[in-house]
Amino acid sequence: MKKALVAYFSAGGATARLAGTLKDALGADVYEIKPEVPYTRADLNYMDKSSRSTIEMKNRSFRPKMNEAPPPVDEYDVIFVGFPIWWYVAPTIINTYLECFDLSGKTIVPFATSGGSGMGKTNEGLAPSCKGAVLKEGKVFRSGTSAAELEKWIGTLGL
Repeated sequence: MKKALVAYFSAGGATARLAGTLKDALGADVYEIKPEVPYTRADLNYMDKSSRSTIEMKNRSFRPKMNEAPPPVDEYDVIFVGFPIWWYVAPTIINTYLECFDLSGKTIVPFATSGGSGMGKTNEGLAPSCKGAVLKEGKVFRSGTSAAELEKWIGTLGL
């Protein structure tokens, strides 16, 4: 496999656990995407129309700031980008991250955690942030997914 990076945003820990397992399965480097202002439980209350995450997701052009400039991705051929599914798409902080780089010639592979929803329109929302890259179809996993199951999925990606 080509040199890979696992970059992820985790709001509650589930995506962080999955990213760790994926990192180990790939023998990849890892980077945590952290927002400048961490999300609180109230921010993530999907039932509250005035919660921070709900407001952000209604405006798909909104780009939450990260707490630091991410390290360069020049040395990586494949970037696995992980996140929790919010309203059937990736949180816009993932767009913030991807738009930091010239991704020409890279392969971007989304992966997500969810309590029950699928990837929805994730790729449609990420494609404008992946100019010049090959954007693979992503997959939703449970946080406790085994390394063996992830390795099987990786084998289907044609990397």
